[in-house]
Amino acid sequence: MHFHELIAAARPLEDGFALDVPDSWYQGRTAFGGLTAALGHEAARKLAPDMPVLRSAQVSFVGPVAGSVEVRSRLLRRGRNASWVTSEITTEKGPAFIATYVFMSAMESRIHLNENPFPVDAVPIEEAVAFENPNAPNFVRSHFEVRFGQPKMDDKTAEVAWWARQREAGACDAMSDLLLCGDVLPPGIMPLTGFGTPVSSMQWQINLFTAEPTSRDGWWFLKSSADYAENGCSSQKMMIWNANGEPIASGMQSVAVFG
Repeated sequence: MHFHELIAAARPLEDGFALDVPDSWYQGRTAFGGLTAALGHEAARKLAPDMPVLRSAQVSFVGPVAGSVEVRSRLLRRGRNASWVTSEITTEKGPAFIATYVFMSAMESRIHLNENPFPVDAVPIEEAVAFENPNAPNFVRSHFEVRFGQPKMDDKTAEVAWWARQREAGACDAMSDLLLCGDVLPPGIMPLTGFGTPVSSMQWQINLFTAEPTSRDGWWFLKSSADYAENGCSSQKMMIWNANGEPIASGMQSVAVFG
């Protein structure tokens, strides 16, 4: 099941929905983090028919999201322009994911600041080489198309850049699509540790720059850059641009590194 099919088949609850996580969405023993963030967003945005669009989210990956799960949302506060909604995913073992989503209507502003240039060494999508790895996690092979976003370098650096899109791009809500694709990258620290090193995302903050994210043919350019790693914990900055090089979202993530 692709994401839009998973949502369509979910069993409705009064404050959310329930579903069984298909094998194709797993990353090790838990569901892919982008999937859980998108599931929480789907429940949150449907709490009210006139909910504004998503502008920011803070998610916590508390434990393995596996098997039969319930996704429930609760409105924390609704102001004139912004609404705060919390979503929680529980399994038979208890809470496994919790997030706060901020939905906000657009307002006129006299401030215009955008310091997020497209990487000068980014490989154009038409020239990018496809990522094909039989050992990649199930969710990557089953639900995403991925291409390398930067030239291969001799010196290893703590950053990863990919082009990515859903295999059925455009079939779901645009913000849910961004949350799904935005966490596809392996952590930026991985080129230094080796891609076989076990890692686990703990916390993810993402801010959306536009109320109407669009990109050519569904492709997003993703980049993660680690700026700290010590005592089993890494911190990284994350960016998303569309295929025209326009900045769409920025983020930050804390990652546990087991090696």
